[in-house]
Amino acid sequence: MFARFAALTVLLGTLLGVTAAHAQSTDASGTWLTQAGDARVKISKCGGGICGVIVWLREPYDTATGQPATDSKNPNPALARRPMIGLPLFSSMQPTSPNKWSGQIYNADDGSTYASSITVTGAESLRVEGCVGALCGGETWSRVGR
Repeated sequence: MFARFAALTVLLGTLLGVTAAHAQSTDASGTWLTQAGDARVKISKCGGGICGVIVWLREPYDTATGQPATDSKNPNPALARRPMIGLPLFSSMQPTSPNKWSGQIYNADDGSTYASSITVTGAESLRVEGCVGALCGGETWSRVGR
């Protein structure tokens, strides 16, 4: 009888450990390094979905002016002056499954917003994809902090 109880306890503990590991791996909250390694994005829960803002840049200063980098590619002159650090990247990013969110992503490289999805693919990896019409692409980000 004790052996069965011990085996059940071990099995239950293993299942709970797997469930906890799975739950942790599907949480997008934390700080992520872009695939190119040029930016870190802090993702947090907000409004029933997730938000993401730039918190670090490999090159935080404009090399021409020596001033902090700004959203200079944005076609709106007022927004083109906002700092890159703190720049929001996601909008309307809502859950579509336990480890996936869909919405819009802002691309500071060209000042445009695109349809996007974000999928946690492992405890330390996040797939970020965006589409322009039928043309889609993406990259994998690595977790650097919780």
